Amino acid sequence: MEERLQKILANAGVASRRKCEELIKAGKVEVNGEVVTTLGVKADPSSDVITVSGRTISVKSDKIVLAFHKPKGVITSTSDPEGRKTVMDFMKGVKARVYPVGRLDYETEGLLLFTNDGELANMLMHPRHHVEKTYHATVKGVPHGDKLEQLRKGVKLEDGMTQPAAVEYHDVDLESNTATISITIHEGRNRQVRRMFEVIGHPVTKLKRVKFGNITLQGIPRGKHRVLTKSEVNELRMEMKSNRTMHT
Repeated sequence: MEERLQKILANAGVASRRKCEELIKAGKVEVNGEVVTTLGVKADPSSDVITVSGRTISVKSDKIVLAFHKPKGVITSTSDPEGRKTVMDFMKGVKARVYPVGRLDYETEGLLLFTNDGELANMLMHPRHHVEKTYHATVKGVPHGDKLEQLRKGVKLEDGMTQPAAVEYHDVDLESNTATISITIHEGRNRQVRRMFEVIGHPVTKLKRVKFGNITLQGIPRGKHRVLTKSEVNELRMEMKSNRTMHT
């Protein structure tokens, strides 16, 4: 059965659908030996030979989702021209060709999902599905309640107002004059949590993502991963479906 080329590539675990569209536009994709640069072209994955950068793709791989505990000081990328360690260095024992869903910046540690299911990755990253992500942010000073209330209502960043966030004290250390705040957001802007706390005058010194949708870091040592069960993945899908219905 013919499908759009970017959907075939995403389902084969090449990358997210958006990234696959970029690969097509860049002339990196061939169907039966002919370069395709136009979006909307269809192919039959069961009979057509599809290659990306000269590598033939397979659509027969089983779909898997991994929960990974990203350490601080690791790049969320498939490669790094500066030779720094990337999250893919921790995936060498995984037989399926998985890639990260979204990203955590270099200084941030915590929960990062990996999958070879491009359709699911695209859904998880799309803002319309309102997937909640919870972070523990250790900040300088102890923010007063009115400062946290600003975060709950939304603060103005250079790229616009943030959506309301769920915020509460997780830990307070009066001796070192720091606080760890639990903050839950469903947006995915670049360095968003760090920028939100800068706005209220309490810069982040340590940031850790502890939850993504219904998935938590519990039981996953730093630098290790576990495969999600089918029921966990189904629950994640149901949560996205429920969130989308709620916000339409």
